[in-house]
Amino acid sequence: MGIIEVTNNPLIFDCGKNIKIIQKGITPIFNHKYIISILKKMAICSIIKFYIILNNSMIPIKNKKKNLEVTVEEMRNFAFNYIEKFAPSKQQLKTYLLKKYLKSKSTNINKANISDLIEIVIEDLEKSKFINDKYYSDSKAKSLIQRGSSINKIRYYLLSKGVGEKYIKNTIEKIYKNNEDQDFFSAIKICKKKRIGPCRDDDNRILFYKKDIGILARSGFNFEVSRRVMDLDKDEYLKIVNLI
Repeated sequence: MGIIEVTNNPLIFDCGKNIKIIQKGITPIFNHKYIISILKKMAICSIIKFYIILNNSMIPIKNKKKNLEVTVEEMRNFAFNYIEKFAPSKQQLKTYLLKKYLKSKSTNINKANISDLIEIVIEDLEKSKFINDKYYSDSKAKSLIQRGSSINKIRYYLLSKGVGEKYIKNTIEKIYKNNEDQDFFSAIKICKKKRIGPCRDDDNRILFYKKDIGILARSGFNFEVSRRVMDLDKDEYLKIVNLI
């Protein structure tokens, strides 16, 4: 940094150049505290802000704007690729971008501002309908039901992905509206998949009763539903399996 001198026009202040500062005929060597004290006396807050930005980043203002635009565009591209591959929730996308940029060695932007930029990008994607937690909640629940997941398991799964409580509530209400006894049929799918309960040979059902009902409980089914499924006879079980 060169020698800085005071003039009657402080707006000339520029980084990397020698500027004359006249103060009772003295030309001081550049000093952070000295310059700030002069600027405060002149009440030029914008110059202080200008200096702090340059001091922190050491990037000229014209290039700083360019780097910001490049970073936002890059972030959007990363987001689009992730959405295309995984159809994530809002929170999943935010976590992905945070991890990617906090681990990055890029010097284009201060990492302290990454979170704010991510919020801006995600908000824009929400407005453009590229991410939609309501749609994510419904579609993911439908997929989990097809695999035999209990409603409790679906609820906890959506919560773990950062989906809002109001979207989860609406999704659960839709499930019950479509089928009030959804957990019963999902539990039967689990029995078929794991070959437990009514899927076992009749000679082994009593022997493994406690173990099998424990498997259903750990899958999120309540005791009443688990008991109903475990008490089905073989013929009734096979009829239901053929229907679902």
